[in-house]
Amino acid sequence: MTNSTPDLLETPESDHRPVALVRVGVTRFLGSWRTAGIVLPFIILFVILSISSGPFLHTTNLINILDQQAATLCIAAAGTLVLVAGGIDLSVGATYGLATVVAGEIAAHHSPVLAILAGIGVGLLVGLVNGLIVTVFKINALITTLAMSFVIGGLALKVSSGNLIVLSPSGGFFKFANAQFLTVPSAVWMTLLFIVVLALLLTRTTFGRYIVASGGNAEAARLAGVRVNLTRVIAFTLSGGAAGLGGVIDISRLLSAQAASGGSALSFTVLAGIVVGGTSIAGGEGSVWRTAIGVLFIALIGNGIDLLGVDTLYQQIVLGLILLIAVGLDSWARQRRR
Repeated sequence: MTNSTPDLLETPESDHRPVALVRVGVTRFLGSWRTAGIVLPFIILFVILSISSGPFLHTTNLINILDQQAATLCIAAAGTLVLVAGGIDLSVGATYGLATVVAGEIAAHHSPVLAILAGIGVGLLVGLVNGLIVTVFKINALITTLAMSFVIGGLALKVSSGNLIVLSPSGGFFKFANAQFLTVPSAVWMTLLFIVVLALLLTRTTFGRYIVASGGNAEAARLAGVRVNLTRVIAFTLSGGAAGLGGVIDISRLLSAQAASGGSALSFTVLAGIVVGGTSIAGGEGSVWRTAIGVLFIALIGNGIDLLGVDTLYQQIVLGLILLIAVGLDSWARQRRR
């Protein structure tokens, strides 16, 4: 994915063309570098686990990884749009938790369709509120979404009264994420479709170019006629909706849910997957499909540690180090672009 800001500001004067060409060349180089930076480690790790662990390559294990990561993949895919647009959403974990308990409570007493729509709707509403606070009241996105995560976590505890919600597998709600097609759960197919749609939205639509421009250079984008605030509000709304969808998928998969106060662990995993996938923490650069590989890369680390019987403490250490390296490389790439 390339930064489209220079195109928005392109002028006919020949003096500017060499500079523009250099910028485009650097941007393409960094884009390919970011791609190699996640694809190669993913392939290397996959090969290592294939050799060192017999059960790893079993179809059941690979499908389980995709099934378990379905919600995280959806949330990270939409979170990529927020980060590319120049924002950040740390409330997705709490939104996910609220969606699970809302969908669970409704599924226990009403129709499965209503529960699914309610869970996703709650997420969309939270995302819309986040976007409006950030753009209208000009409050830093990190602070806004961090504060909202506590508010949303409290609401989730209120909705569920702090109790564990358990659903019956005989209900239709169970089929939403567990119906099988070609031996693959519907949660995986939904996630794949969601990722493809968002990837096309970012790379093949005018709105996608607006997202990149808003994160790359907001002032230049405004001068070019881009409605930056509206673009960011839509990105936050999609992020919240994805968190709601992820929550509905997981409670349908597991048939149980319990509200947590903050959801920080999921938010951290999602952010790590996005950044490890090469999306710039400063905005203006990112790729949905690279984010998907980043999330799966982290999932492979956890799966490999479990299969090899390694202390899970090392998973946290490795993940922290990988995130530090990813942010450091992003900083280096931005300095090279200047």
